[in-house]
Amino acid sequence: MMERNLRVLSYNIHKGFALTQNFVLEAIRENIRRVGADIVFLQEVQAQNTRHQKRINGWPEDQLEYLADSIWPHFAYGKNAIYDAGHHGNAILSKYPIVGSENIDISNNRFERRGILHAVVDTQAGPAHLLNVHLDLTAGGRRNQCDRIVQRIESAIPNRERLILAGDFNDWRGLISNNFETRLGLIEAFLKTKGTHAKTFPSIYPMLTLDRIYLRGYQPIEALTHAGSPWSRLSDHLAIETKIQPE
Repeated sequence: MMERNLRVLSYNIHKGFALTQNFVLEAIRENIRRVGADIVFLQEVQAQNTRHQKRINGWPEDQLEYLADSIWPHFAYGKNAIYDAGHHGNAILSKYPIVGSENIDISNNRFERRGILHAVVDTQAGPAHLLNVHLDLTAGGRRNQCDRIVQRIESAIPNRERLILAGDFNDWRGLISNNFETRLGLIEAFLKTKGTHAKTFPSIYPMLTLDRIYLRGYQPIEALTHAGSPWSRLSDHLAIETKIQPE
């Protein structure tokens, strides 16, 4: 049976805080639910923070379960930054069963804890690999992490199996896509459909192209940035979405 088209969302939720530092997690949940994507890649998910839970009204015990709720019955979490009050990292929400997941540490230093959250979902046409990342702020750190991403894909994912690599790449200079295309044959959804990456940061006046969705074994049909109200009043990033079809 041919797999149906998929809708994919990627979003750095800034731990549930707006640029103004207002706590807006409930509005973030409402709006990603309205999008109704099949697969959601989230960065900066504050899975647990006991200090915020005590002082902020409406802070959930677990952000991941709160966001997934009844819409995405399957989810995976990669714990990256750990501190006394709790931890945060990347998360994947899926309408497809997740048959396995692993979080691979790709940190370059103790101040920026980063990981590759690699999950495998069971689709109608076979396995699809989902890799969720949030890369360093420094160019040198990102180069090292891109090498680690390439190594992970080459060593752990068979060439014929589909994959989606998404997240916050912090690549405002636009250097990563050519590397991924040359070494892995990946295409980026916005670059393919619009000829340029999506401007996603800062959300109030987006100028930098930080967030991406790379594909192998899928073709993007359309890609859009969730800009303007209400998205500009939520996280410091805008959410990006693509509709894809299997090759």
